[in-house]
Amino acid sequence: MRKIISLICLLLPIAAYADELQLRENAPDRYIVVKGDTLWDISSKFFSDPWKWPQIWGYNKDTIKDPHWIYPGNVVYLDHVTRTLKIDESGAAPAEAAAAAAAPDSGVVPPIYESEPSSMAGAEKYSPRARVVNGRSDAIPMISLKDIGPFLARPLVIEDDELDAAPVLAGTYEQRQLLGTGDVAYAQYMPSDKGERWQIYREDHTFKDPDTGEVLGHEVAYLGDASVEKFDEITTLRITHSVLEIHKGDRFAQATTGFSSNYLPRAPSKEISAKVISIYGGVLQAGQNAIVTLNRGKRDGLENGHVLALYQTGEELPNGNIFKRNIVLPDVRYGLLFVFRVFDKVSYALVMETRLPVQLLDRASNPE
Repeated sequence: MRKIISLICLLLPIAAYADELQLRENAPDRYIVVKGDTLWDISSKFFSDPWKWPQIWGYNKDTIKDPHWIYPGNVVYLDHVTRTLKIDESGAAPAEAAAAAAAPDSGVVPPIYESEPSSMAGAEKYSPRARVVNGRSDAIPMISLKDIGPFLARPLVIEDDELDAAPVLAGTYEQRQLLGTGDVAYAQYMPSDKGERWQIYREDHTFKDPDTGEVLGHEVAYLGDASVEKFDEITTLRITHSVLEIHKGDRFAQATTGFSSNYLPRAPSKEISAKVISIYGGVLQAGQNAIVTLNRGKRDGLENGHVLALYQTGEELPNGNIFKRNIVLPDVRYGLLFVFRVFDKVSYALVMETRLPVQLLDRASNPE
């Protein structure tokens, strides 16, 4: 009996680890990275839960914050012993990996030459050897920036105090009603110590908590960019880029100077229970790669990179007896969200996986 108990105790950690990192049935033994891949995509080729980043690549979550070490041409292989992914660093990359590395913009530089012994006295034979130099910008990202890039470089949510203090477009040259690229605009309350580059926006929608009614912030529509030509009590600006018509009453926000291009996916360290309060574009349902807004933010413990599971409320089944409560089925987990931009009271997330349409008021919480 003791032997059986000891064996169970020995196997428990292994079983727990296996549950934590579940391999896909059709997982390959290796994969050659190509331009356009993302780390999420590569992880999902091998494992059922690609967001479990540290475990999949054999790292502790505290040892890697901004991963930039995988490049086109690298060979990723599955270590069946540790059940983790590794990069082949043997130097003997197969021909197809070399071809991937030699693709345009891959970082390949002209060949260098190695000397080899020769049978001829006093002579050396030289043969070419390719040398690949990768830069940080060549590394593949965690997720595709084409899906979230526009949401990182623009104002999205403005709180009441920010809205009240924002510079206002107070007038136009020759009293024009609508402005576009190249036009002159005049602004009030423009600070001179925050740079010359500004973004123009207009309040579009007010977020309210569906449970408490609290105002969480104001979503704004990005209109374009402007550059200050002269600071004064009435500041003169030139509109350098416009995507929508601009007019008197629109407001200015400081231009975003940069943002992180990579995130470490992880579950929140505290319990999160959020709801989808908006789907970008004003639609009622969404699918994969859609952007949704959640009614939780920094004050609730959400951070960039957090992964949340999507749940649909369980159905209520009538039991045919007026004296008994109806049967409520458990909530159904159907997808994953990747949180990529967090404000104080709301957050924006990318739908990474879904097998059902995402709907307003669906629940998002810690993945189990």
